[in-house]
Amino acid sequence: MRTRQRFTRLLSIAALGLLSACTLMPQSDPVTLYDLPAQSRESPLHNALASGGPTLRLATPSAGGLLDGTRIVVVPTPNQPQVYQGARWADATPVLMRNRFIDAFQADGRITRLIHADTPLSADLELTSDLRAFQSEYRDGRPEAVIRLDARLIDTRTRQLVASQRFTQQQPADGTDIAAVVDAFGLAADRLAQDLVDWSVEQMASQQERQPQSR
Repeated sequence: MRTRQRFTRLLSIAALGLLSACTLMPQSDPVTLYDLPAQSRESPLHNALASGGPTLRLATPSAGGLLDGTRIVVVPTPNQPQVYQGARWADATPVLMRNRFIDAFQADGRITRLIHADTPLSADLELTSDLRAFQSEYRDGRPEAVIRLDARLIDTRTRQLVASQRFTQQQPADGTDIAAVVDAFGLAADRLAQDLVDWSVEQMASQQERQPQSR
């Protein structure tokens, strides 16, 4: 009998301890999700590459550390990256940029044979890249969106490097609040995506001229 009473008392103490632990656990702060905004733009008047030209596969950019997730990175002090509290991107940063690149290529229209890495089709050329920076940096007390991308155009048959280029865009935010910073990221991403499209078209056209009979 005494053993049963002692066991019941121990269970009661344990239950109280668990209840106290639950009440002491911090509640998670609400998180606001942000998509990467895009400017509405008219379709440019470009001539497409020659019909029957190479197929381009667009790979998702690779990234490491904080850039490989959904956290919105801010660097208020040089070499000390942090993240905005209570705010995240709606998708992983590399995926956001890949989608922005796809939209830019399709809106441009000069490369008509375009696929992305998840498509089970063969391609003549592949555009790979490393996302080196996608963060808000403070300059004179004002946040500025900074995007840096190292791109490589690769011949998929020979695995040889056709061309490589670093792209950088910086856009000051209109304010210090997160919404203004997100808008700055959108503007910088738009410009960088168009730079990548222009460069890719130029390199693919040169590739066709160098190897007119190989494709």
